[in-house]
Amino acid sequence: MNQSYIAIALRAGCVLLLITAAGGLAYYSFPLTYPFVIALILAVIINPFVEWLEERTDFPRGLNVGIVLSGFLVAGAGFLTLVVAEIVSGTAYLAKILPAQFNKAALFIEYFFTNRIMPLYNRLAAFFDGLEAGQQESIITQVQNLGSEIASSTALFLSKILEMVPLFFAFLPNTAAVLIFSLLATFFISKDLHKLKERAQTVFPDRLISGTAAVYAELKKALAGFLKAQLALVAITMVLVLIGLLVLKVNHALAIAFLIGVVDLLPYLGAGSVFVPWIVYLVLAKQLPLAIGLGILYIIVLLFRQVAEPKILSQSIGLHPLGTLIALFAGFKLFGFLGLIIGPVLLVVIQALFTTGILTEIWLFIKGDQK
Repeated sequence: MNQSYIAIALRAGCVLLLITAAGGLAYYSFPLTYPFVIALILAVIINPFVEWLEERTDFPRGLNVGIVLSGFLVAGAGFLTLVVAEIVSGTAYLAKILPAQFNKAALFIEYFFTNRIMPLYNRLAAFFDGLEAGQQESIITQVQNLGSEIASSTALFLSKILEMVPLFFAFLPNTAAVLIFSLLATFFISKDLHKLKERAQTVFPDRLISGTAAVYAELKKALAGFLKAQLALVAITMVLVLIGLLVLKVNHALAIAFLIGVVDLLPYLGAGSVFVPWIVYLVLAKQLPLAIGLGILYIIVLLFRQVAEPKILSQSIGLHPLGTLIALFAGFKLFGFLGLIIGPVLLVVIQALFTTGILTEIWLFIKGDQK
């Protein structure tokens, strides 16, 4: 009995060691291999289009891959051109209205300073003059300390901002290099994808190949559902924002709704990064009706995301709504806003391992029920 327990413990230790080693290798090698990981993902994405083109043409596979890649690049360039054109149009519109708005803001600040700050300052000065010398000295010391902390914090903030400038310019050539390497690697991987599959089948055991293929199929299905869910959420958010802006008679409603939809898709930003500063500005500019309307619209969008996201994700990925909600909350607590994506993805991976029987086989191996 003791020997069987020892054997189980040894097999469990081997499994944990292999998983840890694989995870560590993937983690530490990722900075060197991520362009090729991106290339592999892109090759898998464009492969259905390449195969569709192969069925309808007699061109070599390499030429079909080049055609598909060129099509994707042209589509991406066209999309970026439309975005830039809309940004230029919005900037021109802002250039027309911002001077008047700045003048209003300056008049508001002048009025606020003259009618609120100065009377308050005079009352504080009168109160300060009525204090004893020791109390005055203590207040002056505290004010000086506060000023020093504010100055040091401001200097640190500005230094961090200035440090980011060279990093940004250094980031541009690195991004260009990664893009070039990824595109070249995508071409070569996609061109020889069938040969790479055949080579893998000769190198790795059949059980590993079949298990990996089953997990890949499950993850592919779940990833497609996840992307559809995200696109559905963004599309509905854009429609809600567009309807709200049209009701509020906001200019360039379509461009603003598109911007909010894209920003809402990003983990660390969200629609609040557009709505909150906009509402604060409108309050300062004394445009309270529009500020209240935007506040109501933002609450509607926020409630929709909180209520609809677990349900849409669960229906698209095939997970239970409660499990999806738990994954979203756990991911948020562990990884922040990025965890809202990491949580469901990890849950999908675990479900794929259960569905394909990989975890069952590992457990049977640990128990010693199968070789």
